[in-house]
Amino acid sequence: MNEAKTRKEIIDKRLKQAGWNVNDYTQVILEYDINVGLPHEVNEPLTPYNGHQFSDYVLLGKNGKPLAVVEAKKTSVDAAIGREQAKQYCYNIKNQHGSDLPFCFYTNGHEIFFWDLENYPPRKVHGFPTKDDLQRYKNLRLSRKALANEFINTKIAGRDYQQRAIRSVLEAIEKRKRKFLLVMATGTGKTRTCISLVESLMRAGWAEKVLFLVDRVALRDQTLDAFKEHLPNEPTWPKVGEKSIARDRRIYVSTYPTMLNIIRDKENTLSPHFFDLVVVDESHRSIYNTYQEILNYFNTITLGLTATPTDVIDHNTFELFECEDGVPTYAYSYEEAVNNIPPYLCNFQVMKIKTKFQDEGINKRTISLEDQKKLILEGKEIEEINYEGTELEKTVSNRGTNALIVKTFMEDCIKDPNGVLPGKTIFFCVGKKHAREIEQIFDNLYPEYKGELAKVIVSDDPRAYGKGGLLDQFTHNNMPRVAISVDMLDTGIDVREIVNLVFAKPVFSYTKFWQMIGRGTRLLEPSKIKPWCTEKDAFLIMDCWDNFEYFKLNPKGKELKPQIPLPVKLFGLRLDKIEKAIELNESEISKKEITKLRKQIAELPQNSVVIMDAKSDLQRLEDDNFWNNLGGDKIVFLRTVVKPLLRTISDKDFKAMRFEKDIVEVSLARLSQETDKFETLKDSIVEIIAELPTSINIVAKEADLIRIAQTNQYWAANDEQKYDILIERLAPLMRYIESTVAPLGMARFNLQDIITQKEYIEFGPQHESVSISRYKELVEEKINELKEINPLLIKIRSGDQITEEEAQQLAVELYEEHPNITVDLLRRVYNHRKAQLVQFIKHILGIEILESFPETVAKVFTDFITTHSYLSSRQLQFLDLLKNYIIERGELQKRNLIEAPFTMIHPEGIRGIFNPNEIDEILNITHKLLAA
Repeated sequence: MNEAKTRKEIIDKRLKQAGWNVNDYTQVILEYDINVGLPHEVNEPLTPYNGHQFSDYVLLGKNGKPLAVVEAKKTSVDAAIGREQAKQYCYNIKNQHGSDLPFCFYTNGHEIFFWDLENYPPRKVHGFPTKDDLQRYKNLRLSRKALANEFINTKIAGRDYQQRAIRSVLEAIEKRKRKFLLVMATGTGKTRTCISLVESLMRAGWAEKVLFLVDRVALRDQTLDAFKEHLPNEPTWPKVGEKSIARDRRIYVSTYPTMLNIIRDKENTLSPHFFDLVVVDESHRSIYNTYQEILNYFNTITLGLTATPTDVIDHNTFELFECEDGVPTYAYSYEEAVNNIPPYLCNFQVMKIKTKFQDEGINKRTISLEDQKKLILEGKEIEEINYEGTELEKTVSNRGTNALIVKTFMEDCIKDPNGVLPGKTIFFCVGKKHAREIEQIFDNLYPEYKGELAKVIVSDDPRAYGKGGLLDQFTHNNMPRVAISVDMLDTGIDVREIVNLVFAKPVFSYTKFWQMIGRGTRLLEPSKIKPWCTEKDAFLIMDCWDNFEYFKLNPKGKELKPQIPLPVKLFGLRLDKIEKAIELNESEISKKEITKLRKQIAELPQNSVVIMDAKSDLQRLEDDNFWNNLGGDKIVFLRTVVKPLLRTISDKDFKAMRFEKDIVEVSLARLSQETDKFETLKDSIVEIIAELPTSINIVAKEADLIRIAQTNQYWAANDEQKYDILIERLAPLMRYIESTVAPLGMARFNLQDIITQKEYIEFGPQHESVSISRYKELVEEKINELKEINPLLIKIRSGDQITEEEAQQLAVELYEEHPNITVDLLRRVYNHRKAQLVQFIKHILGIEILESFPETVAKVFTDFITTHSYLSSRQLQFLDLLKNYIIERGELQKRNLIEAPFTMIHPEGIRGIFNPNEIDEILNITHKLLAA
């Protein structure tokens, strides 16, 4: 295809898709005349000659001036050949008109490259921008402010680590980086951090339209609410009831599947230049496996957010966001948040629960004699009952075990302030049947709560969503107290009052496990205290399946085997069959399968970025000659280049396709004379056909075929036509099997089970401070015990001052009550180096709050950072180091600030980071802290 044909048949059409009419001279000028003989401005690229040049296309703005240049090459040529040519045209047009520098495009029809000259290197894009896109790009380029000193809205993201995360991204954007990854523990405010970043970018003129991608509808609604709360004046999409995408909003929140459908929609294609920033929430394997197409389509500034610990994020995620392995743009871990002074996240205790059946299985040896008698009366054979403990809720369900877990939970869970009902809780269940069983057990055991105590909340229940829905009730109402979940509440749900998590299922993904734990890590917001949860300093995890033990032994969990998509499998089997038919000179079979193969290729989604990228390769297949004498390098091409593209097919009847795949596989086995394999596959297909429900009219019409297809006679002869008939007539009926024929149900029992193990275990950052916690409890119990009988304690409670001698006497009396009650120990435990005994007593009695030294230091530094929101990431890093230095050492000399460890940040220490006025301010606050 020569250049003229490429332009007419491909490039003109792609411009038309973006709203440009190449026949309208007010929009597009073809062969735009550029006078090169005019003098150049200093430092502009020189052209090699004077005279006239002609740009293939110039796209005009509303004012009639050039907005962009498009340089075209023929399809067989590398588009990059037009790169320098297009750049020169842009500079020459700027020089000719004294106008702004046009945007630069060069293309061979299939590949389009966009070059924002003097700002970014060229990048591949998947379509031309609309006129509105280009005008927005121009406006942003003209209005853009420096980000280095752009202040951060601390009302949205006021914590020091949130500001460090934002500053890290802002500084990297200014250096013209385009992809970023923030790793922040669940509950540390990833969404707030992102919203504050968006606000900064919009205010500074770097972004106007933002897309926030999430993986579930519940998270979409939650994110929309967060944007409305913090950026109430920014119009958002979608509003309630909106189906099609609006073009006039600034903040867009969408699930991945919804956005994938939008960009593939031929009638409503969204420009690949529509967004200035794309935020990818919970960036993990599924993004690059399934939805990377979205990120490739909107090839713009991209921010990934994840709570997965840095050490278990896989290589592909770092690669996707152009980060070095193990080195995200910014990271803030769960341990850092828990150990901060004051803590930003809540710690947890773990109670391990094990029942007899989980430990030893369900069999004649473990079933009680009473239950065995009951089973015999029901006609069951005891000898036949033999299940491993790991099979519970998979192949066997025992109501007695589930009831025992519920009763144990109700006894040992963290309760509300009244001490009767459990605080807010999530039960993580194996499946929906298991969840309904748990719900029914709650209703049966605790009927006094009239079915409101515990409720199943699953994604396919429409009552789960929206205002007044089950999730909304769980979040905002007194009841339900227990949300019984199957996957839906595992990630992203923000309910700060959750104080119990019950793992009633095994988990094998380390990432998912920590996301689930993250449902309980959030601390309460003092301004939003609710009656059913007035305080929260820890939450309880009840682990019924040894999950913690599993991850101690297998820190990264179970590696999931990659699954080959069904359309790819079918295509591969067809290729195998074609190869075998050619080898056996079965020309009719190969022709028939080639026709079906071409039909599969024709079903590829043409608007998919993956398919558009492969257009030049796929052109080979349009020539009928390619399919003649198929073999050798052509087969290799189909297998290595075309076959992987079949993964993009999503809108198909996969039950019908699975049956078709089975038929192709069995026919290939027959063709290859693999007798044993043929028999095994054939028997499997016969079983599937037997499950077709002839009670349904549309299935009943094929009753004769269904009957004879189950006979050996039908399969005896090698008849390709019979295979085609099965595919044509029975494959579309496969959808009716599961909806009417109940799958083989799991065995269900109601046998008495017993707890064999129930104990608290140490795990995570809390285990090293258990003794200190216990010491505090001991001291507080003793002082509260003595406050009614000790005269000096009574005097303090009454608000009277006590003398130095009385204080010394009280110290002796308390020491005699318990030898561990000393001022030195109290100072260590309460982390206050200078407080006196009476101050500790008043703190314990609730008369006055004694702020610990680390809390005081952290508060002072937070206030300083908040009032200096322009600080750079390196300045924030220095302050964080200084804060920790003071907390750890309790002292600071002026000279220390120009010594290690501060010289690790800058060779001159504080002098290389802050100006003299800022240094004076910092010295002033440190002096006040250490003099207090």
